[in-house]
Amino acid sequence: QLQLVESGGGLVQPGGFRRLSCATSGFTMGYYAIGWFRQAPGKEREGVSCISSSGGIENYADSVKGRFAISRDNEKNTVTLRINSLKPEDTAVYYCARLLGPCTVVTGLHYDYIGQGTQVTVSS
Repeated sequence: QLQLVESGGGLVQPGGFRRLSCATSGFTMGYYAIGWFRQAPGKEREGVSCISSSGGIENYADSVKGRFAISRDNEKNTVTLRINSLKPEDTAVYYCARLLGPCTVVTGLHYDYIGQGTQVTVSS
């Protein structure tokens, strides 16, 4: 059964840090680019970051560039999103997804499978 399972969310103060993990199973992760998306209350889901199948290409939304870092371990079938200098506007449910195509600009990503999400709340 193909699955993507996110973890690592929680409540964090502004300026804080979280490490989100995406554990995949049921497919050969090394064949696919993986993306992270987020959805804030009342807003549409948006692409945050993606990483190519080999890990050699990373892309980020302008709003998170310099604060977020994506990585992957194809042997462990996991993708990690490190999020630093968190702001209240980063509050959202964060999802990882298997991309249908390569890792390109995050506004144009399409996926076929997505996880259930992990909540990140940034508040003092």
